[in-house]
Formats: sequence, structure tokens, C-alpha cells
Amino acid sequence: MAEQRDVMSAVPPKAKPPKRDPSASMSFLDHLEELRWRLFRGLMGTIVGIVVAFIFQDFIINELILGPTEKDFFMYKLIGIDAVELSLISRKLPGQFFTYWGTLIVMGFILGSPIFFYQLWAFIAPALNMKEKLRTFGHTVFISFFFLLGVSFGYMILVPFAVQFFTQFVIADVIANEFDINEYFTSVSMWTLSCGILFQIPVASFFLTKLELITPSWLRSYWRQAIVAIMVMAAVLTPPDPVSQVLIAGPLALLYQVAIFTSKLALRGVEKSKAA
Repeated sequence: MAEQRDVMSAVPPKAKPPKRDPSASMSFLDHLEELRWRLFRGLMGTIVGIVVAFIFQDFIINELILGPTEKDFFMYKLIGIDAVELSLISRKLPGQFFTYWGTLIVMGFILGSPIFFYQLWAFIAPALNMKEKLRTFGHTVFISFFFLLGVSFGYMILVPFAVQFFTQFVIADVIANEFDINEYFTSVSMWTLSCGILFQIPVASFFLTKLELITPSWLRSYWRQAIVAIMVMAAVLTPPDPVSQVLIAGPLALLYQVAIFTSKLALRGVEKSKAA
């Protein structure tokens, strides 16, 4: 019995296998499967946003979507636009039906965008180091903040100017401006979401600097060209008066400066990682 105990004690304990990062051994198909599930979870965030939009549908449709059609819209008073009433009609049988659900889907995406961005970044994070993985939440807040800021800018600044410009633009007095509800909704959604994407410039400059594709000095060297492009964009999107152009061009010029600043922050991180 004692000899059996001696033999058992002589057997070395079974070594535990080292922990491995599952993402490091994932095949291409595994990555596609992971991406599919991340996109599915991101879309679930959009569905949650649609449910929230459905609950507040009266406020969203009557106050937010149709608000710029009223001459007493709060932003017209705030930025000093001499507004006129906008007449909307529905030329197609399912026109209002598609507008209704289109409104809920777009609002659902905007409300659920933080969840979508989180899932997208969580898919990218396994390819990064552990420190970058821990910053997933911070990066999600960073991306979502600028997207929602751009959406707010588009709705509160660009949409009022654009709606009133096209409403009051006439080539002959005998032609009345009556806009289709689908075209109105599509235009407002496009202007708003485009600004949300445009406001990702600081985010793009941050990550492109992280990848060492651009530098703050490169961005500074093109600031004149950027200002010219911004002024041209403001001239196209607004009525031909300097106040309107400044209200559009000013925030966009500031956005370019923010992009330079975020590029500087990223460059410091790159330099620290190289020095470590």
C-alpha cells in the first residue's frame, strides 16, 4: 500500500494547457461567422431603437420630421431665418405608409447607433493588443459622440437652411412648390445622416494616425485647401448670404481643427508605444 502511494506521488501532475486567444486561431470562415453575429447584434440595437421610436412616434413625426415644414419651427427663430410654410403632398398610394416606416427605421438606426458601433469595434478589437481591447467602450463613445453630434448639426443647422432655400426658390410665379412627402423625408434623412458621417472626420484622423498613414503635420499642410472646400460646400448648401454660409462653414472648419487635435493625440500614443 505504501509502495502504491509512493508510485502515485511520483507521477507528476498533469500540466494545464496554456490559455490561448481564440481569435488568434480563427479561420477565415470563423471570422465571417463572428462578423455575422456582430452585425446581427448591431441590428438588434437598431430594432430596439425602432421600438423606442415607435413609442414616441407622435413626437418624432409631428415635431422632429415635420417640424421644419412649419414657419414657427424653433430653429428658424434661433438662427434668424425668414421662413415660409412648406406644403407637402403624397403622390403615391403607399406614400405615407413608406414614409412612416422609413422614419421609424432611420430613427431606430440613430438611436441604436452606439450599440451598432460597439459591436463593430468589438469585432475589430481581437486583432489589437490587450490595451486596445480595454478601450473598446471608450472608442465606442468616441465614435458615437461625433456621429450624434453630426446628426444634430445636420438637423438643427443644415436642414432648416436647405428646406427654406428649396421652398422659396422659384423660377416663375406660376409654378407652385408642393413637395412629395417621400422626397422630403428622403432629403431630410440624407442631409442628417450625411452630416453624421461627415463628423467622423476626427475619428478617421485618429485611427489613420494610429495606423501611421497620416500625421498632424500633413493635415495642417492642407488646411487652406480644406477651408476652400468647406466654403464651397457652404455656398452650395445655403442661400447666398454671408451669415448662412458662416453658420455652416464655421462648425465644419472647427471640425477640421478637431481632426488635427485627435491626430495629435493618436500620434502621442504611437510614439509612447514605440518608446516602450
